[in-house]
Amino acid sequence: MQSRWRQGRSSPEPSGALSNRPLRPHRHPIPPLIQHRTPIPQQRPRRWLHWLPWVIAATAVIAATSWAAITLDIPDWARWTLAGIAIGVAACLILAVLIGPAARRLAGERHPLTEAELRQMTVNERVEAVNAARHTLIQAATGLVVIGGVVFTVQSLWYTAQTLETSRQAQIVTEQGQITDRYTKAVEQLGSSKLDVRLGGIYALERLAQDSPRDHQTIYDVLAAFVREHDPAPSVNKLPEKPATDIQAALSVIARRTHSRDTGNINLAEVRVPGAALPQARLANATMYNAELTNANLAEADLAGADLHDANLTNANLYNANLTRADLDRTALSNANLHRANLADVGGYETDLRSAHLEEAILTNSYLTGPNLTRASLTDANLSGSFLDTPNLARANLAHANLTGIEMTNANLTDADLMEANLTRARLTTRGNLADANLSGAVLFDAYLAYSNLTRANLRGANLTGANLSGANLTDANLSEADLTDTDLSHANMRGADLRGADLTLAKLYGTDPAGRKRHADLSGADLREVKGMTPEEIRKVAITDGHTKFSE
Repeated sequence: MQSRWRQGRSSPEPSGALSNRPLRPHRHPIPPLIQHRTPIPQQRPRRWLHWLPWVIAATAVIAATSWAAITLDIPDWARWTLAGIAIGVAACLILAVLIGPAARRLAGERHPLTEAELRQMTVNERVEAVNAARHTLIQAATGLVVIGGVVFTVQSLWYTAQTLETSRQAQIVTEQGQITDRYTKAVEQLGSSKLDVRLGGIYALERLAQDSPRDHQTIYDVLAAFVREHDPAPSVNKLPEKPATDIQAALSVIARRTHSRDTGNINLAEVRVPGAALPQARLANATMYNAELTNANLAEADLAGADLHDANLTNANLYNANLTRADLDRTALSNANLHRANLADVGGYETDLRSAHLEEAILTNSYLTGPNLTRASLTDANLSGSFLDTPNLARANLAHANLTGIEMTNANLTDADLMEANLTRARLTTRGNLADANLSGAVLFDAYLAYSNLTRANLRGANLTGANLSGANLTDANLSEADLTDTDLSHANMRGADLRGADLTLAKLYGTDPAGRKRHADLSGADLREVKGMTPEEIRKVAITDGHTKFSE
């Protein structure tokens, strides 16, 4: 076969012979020379020209709708409609590009196929290649559609939220208008000449304060002003025992308000409402100076930080009330019930607490100048750390009171009852007056009582360990069985004092004053029988005694 081919190539037969020879199927490969022959270039069709008008139109629609949605002053629904049209057209354009030219390019068809290239591929191969590319691109497009759907959903939700916010704002505006109408009507009711109408206005304002926190302070300022303007005038000398019905109603509403919403202080200055019923009232930091509140019921009321200077609370019930940090300058609290009241850190000048009931009251760290506590009951009260300048505690009952670390200057404790009171480290400076005071069983450990007047004071069984009683007047005082261990009694006047059974261990009965003068305790006529800690001889050496001084035989 090869020899024939070569023979045919070397000596070709005439054309006639070739034309008369019967044709046979070609079984041999195309010679290399024919197989690699460069095809004749052909004109490639420009398929994109068919797409160009549609692309331009779609782009124009997208640009126009986007511009309109952004710049035009139109309702929100129209703006969102234009934005949706722009997004829809853009999505259709992208899908058309992906399914058409992009799919062909992904399948390897960079340019439209020539006739020769089309003949080399079967129809099935071409269709499969394009379909595979379209399938891939459709998946990508599906992903884009999903992402676009998510974005559109988010935008829709945002739009819904904006719509709801707008609706809410509109509702708030409507509600505020209704509140304004309710407020105006309620205030008008306060000025009515009819009691029931005024009561309706008071309770309408209370309900309005609950519904509108922003108007809380304004409403209660109005109610406080109503009380101040409608209580008895200053020209009225004889006040009623109880406030008028509408005044009491306004006070009750003020007292039970939600005080955590307060943005200012309640002003009840100079109100004249004796006998007012305000139990558990919320009046912290209230302005109540010059208020007339005699016989008022303020049990368990919160008056912390209240300004009560010059207020009259005579006979008022302040049981378990909170008066911490209150201003009590010249406040009248005589005969008031302050049982278990908290008066910690209060300050006051010339506070009147005569015959006040302060049993178990807390007055820790209080600062009172010139308080009048004559005949006041302070049993089991806690006054630790307090400072009382020139207090009058004559005949006051301080039995079992906690006076630890208290400082009292020029205190008058004449005939006061301090039985078993705790005066540890107490300081009674500047000649405190404890004449006839009952200090039996009192704890006066390290107490400072120098130059105090303890004439006839009852100190039986008192603990005066380490106390300073130098220069004190203990004439006829009862110190029997008292613990005077390490007590400074130098220059103390103890004439006629009863020291039977007292413990004088390490007691100081002799010393010198700041001028260097010798000072001895005066035990003339004192009863020193059964004294402990010192022998009669040791006492005679350091103290003044006489023939009437009694020693154990």
